Amino acid sequence: MSRLGKLTFAQKKCLGPAGLLMQRTGMIWPGARVGVAVSGGVDSWVLLQVLLLRQRIVPFPFEVMAIHLNPGFDATSHAPLAPWTAAHGVALHAETTDYGPMAHGPENRKNSPCFLCAWHRRKRLFELCKHYGLTHLALGHNADDLVQTFFMNLFRNGRVEGLSPKEEYFGGELILIRPLLLLEKPMIRRAAAQWKLHVWSNSCPSATNSERSRTEAWLRTVLSQDSAMHGSVYGALKRWQLDVLHRSQLGEHLQ
Repeated sequence: MSRLGKLTFAQKKCLGPAGLLMQRTGMIWPGARVGVAVSGGVDSWVLLQVLLLRQRIVPFPFEVMAIHLNPGFDATSHAPLAPWTAAHGVALHAETTDYGPMAHGPENRKNSPCFLCAWHRRKRLFELCKHYGLTHLALGHNADDLVQTFFMNLFRNGRVEGLSPKEEYFGGELILIRPLLLLEKPMIRRAAAQWKLHVWSNSCPSATNSERSRTEAWLRTVLSQDSAMHGSVYGALKRWQLDVLHRSQLGEHLQ
């Protein structure tokens, strides 16, 4: 850690487990070109910071690029991003879209606003990865997202499915990675504050009225009833998700 300067406990707890997950799953390799989807929220900011620190640690070179897609509610919200990336020597692609207003507009009669907006964002991110010749797309999903997604899929879709740390797209041409998947939100928030990252608020009108926000509120109520329940649920789903990935990789090796 000497090459990184002095880190706080929260910063170490973000950097260490993320690095361990990256090593365990073989997320990146020499010459990888990683695009980081930076929304402006605390998770993607910490992910960007962690990957920049990982560049100093790993014994091989890889590139990091920040990608921001403004959903269109406030075209100026991402103003802090450009000076920060310039000061840290990070390439940046930032563009303002109309995905948010369109998803909430009268033309969207079939899908939820969150589904349609997310679909357009994912499609555009894939296009930009291809345009810039990126090998990886890094997303800031954390352990809270893993737990919420598991229960959303279980209750709403009838599927036992969470979030994978590493997924292949387009025949392996692009690898989607989630280095923060085992980290819980409170630790990420503490590290972001200590790094003085320029987090901005989510101006989407559905931010507090979505399926995910309702699932989050339900989980908070249930898990608050027993202090040991939180650790049991989070720990079990983290281990289960890694076991799922391990079995998938083992199957690939046996083919």
